[in-house]
Amino acid sequence: MLYQMVKFVAAPMAHVMWRPHISGGHHVPATGPAILAANHLAVIDSFLIPALLPRHVTFTAKSEYFSGNPVSQWFMRLGGSLPIDRESAGAAQAMLDSAAELLERGELFGIHPEGTRSPDGRLYRGKVGVAWLALKTGAPVLPVALSGTENVLPLGAKVPRLTKIGIKIGAPMTFEGDYKNARDRRRVTDEIMVEIQKLSGQEYVPAYASSVKAGMS
Repeated sequence: MLYQMVKFVAAPMAHVMWRPHISGGHHVPATGPAILAANHLAVIDSFLIPALLPRHVTFTAKSEYFSGNPVSQWFMRLGGSLPIDRESAGAAQAMLDSAAELLERGELFGIHPEGTRSPDGRLYRGKVGVAWLALKTGAPVLPVALSGTENVLPLGAKVPRLTKIGIKIGAPMTFEGDYKNARDRRRVTDEIMVEIQKLSGQEYVPAYASSVKAGMS
């Protein structure tokens, strides 16, 4: 109920403030499970996709978003995001287990395979949690490319800015393999990142964004 109330308010607000252009929406199934695997440019990414798509989407968001900037806290809590502690392997697996349960109930789940926001607008190597989910549940993966969201709430900003954003949703991808096999997980993740890059047009970097950020500090 809370999610629907938030969506009733948030969707019109998003259309007025950010004039979103959504393409490929027909790829989102009317019923049944699917994984939306999106690039990650801004805090607000995990809020915008659920706000603008007709079906309920549960997204992952790092736990810091729930305790940092008051604006990001508001977006994450109202958007129904699922927090993840990226420093804890156990917490990350617990999040994936919860996501698998959602998919097995026929729901939509959203994830940013890069694991953290791009530090420079480029697309970084995906982490294999998305492949674990796809192979374990059999749910199709929809590659998603966001654009312009980095201008909505830039780092340090307190108030969302007026701008224009885009959301491109690609055709569903299905995979075969063993979710317990590291090579299968890596292969599937890399295939997903290729499709996200085709949609986004971003330059691809074969390194983890988190490692690049660590080197900047």
